[in-house]
Amino acid sequence: MSLSFQQVQAAAERLRGKVLFTPCTYARTLSQITGAEVYLKFENLQFTAAFKERGALNKLLSLTPAEHRRGVIAMSAGNHAQGVAYHARRLGIPAVIVMPRHTPSVKVEHTRAHGAEVILDGDTFDETRDFTLKLAKKRRLTLIHPYDDPLVIAGQGSIALEMLSQQPQLDTLIVPIGGGGLIAGMAVAAKGIKPDIEIVGVQSKRFPAMAGLIKKQPFKCERFTVAEGIAVKNPGLITRRIVRQLVSDILLVGEDEIEDAVLLLLQVEKTVVEGAGGCGLAALMQGRKRFHGKKVGLVLCGGNIDLMILSSIIQRGLVRSGHLARLRVETRDVPGELARVTGGIGTAGGNVMEVHHQRAFSAEPLQTAIVDFIMQTRGLDHLAHIVKSLQEAGFHTSLPDRDVMPRLR
Repeated sequence: MSLSFQQVQAAAERLRGKVLFTPCTYARTLSQITGAEVYLKFENLQFTAAFKERGALNKLLSLTPAEHRRGVIAMSAGNHAQGVAYHARRLGIPAVIVMPRHTPSVKVEHTRAHGAEVILDGDTFDETRDFTLKLAKKRRLTLIHPYDDPLVIAGQGSIALEMLSQQPQLDTLIVPIGGGGLIAGMAVAAKGIKPDIEIVGVQSKRFPAMAGLIKKQPFKCERFTVAEGIAVKNPGLITRRIVRQLVSDILLVGEDEIEDAVLLLLQVEKTVVEGAGGCGLAALMQGRKRFHGKKVGLVLCGGNIDLMILSSIIQRGLVRSGHLARLRVETRDVPGELARVTGGIGTAGGNVMEVHHQRAFSAEPLQTAIVDFIMQTRGLDHLAHIVKSLQEAGFHTSLPDRDVMPRLR
């Protein structure tokens, strides 16, 4: 193995007082929902809102005086970038950050605000990496790799040391995987303290690279995922070796499951996480039977989510749960008919937010109108009650978005 427990301990000591010792608390409601005893490590409370500054700072503190003067370069979709930029400025080190062109604007602006030179290049992380390596050589900058560097991995491992000092009874850790730096460091640290602890990784189904490589199965990565922080096609070589030795399994979660986890953490824990930060909970929700009764630690690894994306996740989650619904009603195109429908919805307890009345763009007979009602309900059962009451009143009623409401299929 290319990383020792002692190296993680040394990193934790080096970082003491320089990064936040984040809370790791019992999540009562999530425990009731999942059947596991759930503890959350709030790395989204770090100053840069992500765990990445641990590894970045540990690496920066190792630079020679000459490397310090020349400066550093990093490639990142955002969280590593902010960690490097923030601590480089604190230490007086010039920093260049190369980010993919599609990086959420909140991460780009925050990185610039930390004083780094930001360059947007490449549509994928791999394209960004190639550009970064060439620029590092040209400008003689020290590369601060986001995951495949022993010092970076050791810094991330300090999270597990904290978690097991805060909650020593933990028997399972569920950790998101992109390049593998977080889970590799945490696995070395956790196994060094508690050899029988189980380490489980989780990836987006759209970027299952580490799972495919470890399980020696063919895999395909898509172009994007809501968990863009772990959208890595080529995990590290160092991290891959550690994961193969110490991680018992890697679970894959879908986009809807990640979105639901982000929304659930917002609703229940009143905390904002990005897609990658919700993956641990998504895996726990998916595998409730497997983790039932276990003492599970989840890392909320980042909270840098674009507000437009968060807004979309909230809206889409409300649709899936039936709290926000589009109801399509076929009516006669005569005075008073629209009032009858809205009155029926109101009597059934629905709250109409928008009305879209369609006459021209319709294949229905003349004097027939198709009306879409966007409304708030108390959930899927209430929505079903509204539909039934309108149908009993003689209105032809349907749900155009029925396919995203599982219990109404």
